[in-house]
Amino acid sequence: MVKNKMRVFETARVGPGDRMLFPFSFGPHLGFWLAFDAAAQLGCLNIPAGGMSTEARLQAIRENRISVLCCSPTYALRLGESAGASDIGGAPSSVRAIIVGGEPGGSIPAVVSRIESFWPGARVYDHHGMTEIGSVSYPCPQRQGVLHVIESSYVAEIIDPQNGHPAMLGATGELVLTNLGRTGSPLLRYRTGDLVRAESAGQCSCGSWDLALAGGILGRLDDMVVIRGVNVYPSAVEDIVRSFPDIADFRAEIRKRREMAELRLLIEPSAECPHPSELEALLQGKLRATLALRVSVDVVPVGTLPHFELKTNRWIRR
Repeated sequence: MVKNKMRVFETARVGPGDRMLFPFSFGPHLGFWLAFDAAAQLGCLNIPAGGMSTEARLQAIRENRISVLCCSPTYALRLGESAGASDIGGAPSSVRAIIVGGEPGGSIPAVVSRIESFWPGARVYDHHGMTEIGSVSYPCPQRQGVLHVIESSYVAEIIDPQNGHPAMLGATGELVLTNLGRTGSPLLRYRTGDLVRAESAGQCSCGSWDLALAGGILGRLDDMVVIRGVNVYPSAVEDIVRSFPDIADFRAEIRKRREMAELRLLIEPSAECPHPSELEALLQGKLRATLALRVSVDVVPVGTLPHFELKTNRWIRR
């Protein structure tokens, strides 16, 4: 398991001399401990930053000249926003790599662009895994938004979740994994619930022969909602919302009226947004054009929505 996490770090060129900050409390989360141990084995100086405020973590990044940040996409945004709003003049320039996981955001183009805009000179590297089966993928070093399955550790299949048959090449399907070499928790044809799309078979431009997933994790089976007959994935909505630089954060609420599901977005403008009232119509228009769906959008005052350090809980069912 540590070996697979090291594969993720090596793709981001993490090695001796790097200083890594882990801005979260470890607790019982296996993935956090694996990341810390893998970085130590690669010769990094590891700095745990659990139990600290966002401001204290930013100060630690600056004082220790942190080169690699390991966190969720949401918290990378939170740190960047806080740095821009503080007196320090933006995010520290020493950070060259931000390794994210725990959410699909690291492969959503608008989210990646937003994070990198807060951290000049840094590149976002995505990966994913799960407690049941371990670290599954590593980022393509040449193509943003593409994940490679670690096929030295897994037999990977992509199936049609409706009938269990193999999905057509290029079609979206559910990732199914059989792990190799894990005597403590062997799993055969484990249905991950992750929706992915495989690229054509063959060698990637980066030189890898491992299965390439275009767009990374596209969504989860249990996350999809049907709004007036339209299949809506949270990752698709987030890609649209994050394309607006003046939107600091959002929350989605799903309500049922007469057995029909309705989607409502609450958006929080950034403190620098010159015309918050205009965001409502602009976002509604883009949602309608992209999803062919009418979505209710309401602007809320700055500081209204909760902020998260680990996995977010933006989708609420009423």
